[in-house]
Amino acid sequence: MPVDAAFRPGQETAPLFVLGSYNWKRSATSGLKMQLSQTARYRSVMAGIESGTWLLAEASLLDDFSATVHWEDFDDFAAAHTQVKMVRDRFVIDGKRITAASSLPTVDLMLEIIRRRQGYSLALEVTRLFVYEQGGGRAEALAMPSTMPLKMNDPRVAHAVRLMEETVEQPLSLARLARRVGLSARHLQGLFQQGMGVAPHVHYLALRLNAARRKVIETPASFADIAAATGFNSASAFSRSYRAQFGESPSESRRRVRARVREHPRLVETRSAAGARLGLLATDHRSREDEIGRIPLEFLPRLCQLRHQPNRHN
Repeated sequence: MPVDAAFRPGQETAPLFVLGSYNWKRSATSGLKMQLSQTARYRSVMAGIESGTWLLAEASLLDDFSATVHWEDFDDFAAAHTQVKMVRDRFVIDGKRITAASSLPTVDLMLEIIRRRQGYSLALEVTRLFVYEQGGGRAEALAMPSTMPLKMNDPRVAHAVRLMEETVEQPLSLARLARRVGLSARHLQGLFQQGMGVAPHVHYLALRLNAARRKVIETPASFADIAAATGFNSASAFSRSYRAQFGESPSESRRRVRARVREHPRLVETRSAAGARLGLLATDHRSREDEIGRIPLEFLPRLCQLRHQPNRHN
C-alpha cells in the first residue's frame, strides 16, 4: 500500500490499522511495541489485520479485549496471550479494538463499519458493487449483481434474496415469498435474520430504495416513473420512504449530486458508475459518538484493498 507520511505516534488521533503477514516477528521490535503503546493513548481505534493482531497483542494492547486471529494461529495465539478473550470469528469489534482474521474478512469488516456508520442501505449498495466486480463475465451477473453478503451460505435465504431482486417492481408479500422458497413465513424470517442480520422487509425495502436512488441519480426519469419501477403505489409514498431512508427528498438528492458532478467532473470520468455513485453518496453519513463513527469513510476503500494484497492466508 502507498505511504502518505511518516508515522507520528504522539500526534495522530485517527484510527490506526496495523497490518502484518509473513515474518511478523521481525517487526515486533521493542521500538515498534513502544510506539504502538504510545500512540494507543491518542487513537480512537486500534485495529489488527491478520498478523497485525499479534503485534497489538505483543504490545499488550489487546489485554482484556475480545479478539480473533487466523484459524491456523488460533490455539498458539490463545496460549501465548491468555489475557486476550479469543473469539473464533472472521472479525471482532470490541470498543476501541478491532481484529480481522485475514485479508478476506476485511471485506466483511468494512461492510459492518459502513452498516454501523451509514446504515444498512449503503452497506447493501457496497455489497452490490463488490459482487458486480466479481461477476466473472456472466451476462446475468453483470445485469443484476446479487446483494447477498459475501459470506452468505444458506441456499434458502439466497433464493429469497434473489426473488427480492427479481421483483423490485412488484414486491411479494412475506407469505408469498416464503411459499416460493418452500418455507413458512416465520421460518424464513428467522433464517433471514440469522443470515442477513436484518428482517426480510428491511432488506427488501433497502433493495427497492437503493434501486430507486440509482435511478434518481443516474437517469432523468420522473419520480412517478421511478416510484412505479420500484414498487411504490405513488410518488408521494415513494418520497416519504426515500426521505426516511436517506434523510433528503429525491429532488434534493438529484440537485446535490448534479452540483457535485459539475464541481468535480473527474469524479465520474475516472471511476466506474457504481464507484462514482458511492463516492457521491458518501457525504450522507450519519453522525455517531462511538469509535466506529470516527473511522474516516475515505479509509474504507483502502481497507478493502487488503483482500487483493499477497499474504500467507486467504
